Amino acid sequence: MMRWLLRFFLTFTVGLIVLWVVAQWWVDKPLAMAPSPEAEGAAVELTVEPGMVARTVASAAVAAGVKTDERLLFAWFRLSGDARLIKAGSYEFEPGTTPRQLLGKLVRGEQALRSLTLVEGWNIRQVMSAVQSHPHLTQDLQGVTLDGLMARLGRPEAHPEGRFFPDTYRFPKRTPASQVLTQAADAMDRRLAAVWDGRDTDVPLRSPEEMLILASIIEKETGLESDRPLVAGVFANRLRIGMRLQTDPTVIYGLGEDFDGRLRRVHLQTDTPYNTYTRAGLPPTPIAMPGEASLLAAVRPARTRAMYFVARGDGSSQFSATLDEHNAAVRRYILNR
Repeated sequence: MMRWLLRFFLTFTVGLIVLWVVAQWWVDKPLAMAPSPEAEGAAVELTVEPGMVARTVASAAVAAGVKTDERLLFAWFRLSGDARLIKAGSYEFEPGTTPRQLLGKLVRGEQALRSLTLVEGWNIRQVMSAVQSHPHLTQDLQGVTLDGLMARLGRPEAHPEGRFFPDTYRFPKRTPASQVLTQAADAMDRRLAAVWDGRDTDVPLRSPEEMLILASIIEKETGLESDRPLVAGVFANRLRIGMRLQTDPTVIYGLGEDFDGRLRRVHLQTDTPYNTYTRAGLPPTPIAMPGEASLLAAVRPARTRAMYFVARGDGSSQFSATLDEHNAAVRRYILNR
């Protein structure tokens, strides 16, 4: 009897060891993938909805194209002790992913991320075009007008122009478009508050909103990074004495979609709320998204006597303190060209 028990115990122990070795081999075995035709490349896409249990996740993974037995996958989820830690989200699994790696990604919530870059100097129509054409955003802003956009984002009093900070935003696939824009608007709010707090005490601006408007003009007027503080200095000098800003980008913005790429004298003479040749002070809203460098320049302008500047044609500007100097620069860089 004792011999039989000993033999049974040895057999059982060896069986457990073999089972453990096989299990360890299986959880670290690279898995093949058979993604659906809609998936990108060779990766399998798996969406784990909130409230999904481990058995359903295993079944969904196999249905999505993970080539293994769903019962084995579910057993691994359970035996690992992490089945209840699986997080909802949108995931991708490349060929060669092991069951251990698959579960680890689900437990850590390492979702498949995509990105959207909002570029310095873009206007709101360019922003919306980029958002609405992004293939991995859920388009929840269809039919929303520009006038209604900020109300949809919880900022009904704000104008949408310039209100989104230019940066690269990363997000899980199928994120609502409104969520990404809210993130960009929050980022701009934080930048405005921080930069305004660090402003020069004598800057001729009364609010963060005026700072944003001026920064947007600086953004559109500047082709060279080092020129930004000087451009800001010219505008600050003009604002202090009530001199019109006379900046072409505001006129172009006021023309909207009617602008054909060529600014004519008649445009400079036609009054609109954005024509800084016919109206003193800042325009009513920003004209583009300024980056942080333009925001900083708006509140920390260069100390300069310059009242004028003209583009040299190479991205830089020529600055002048007097009208005679400016007219000479115009003849040199504009008329002769």
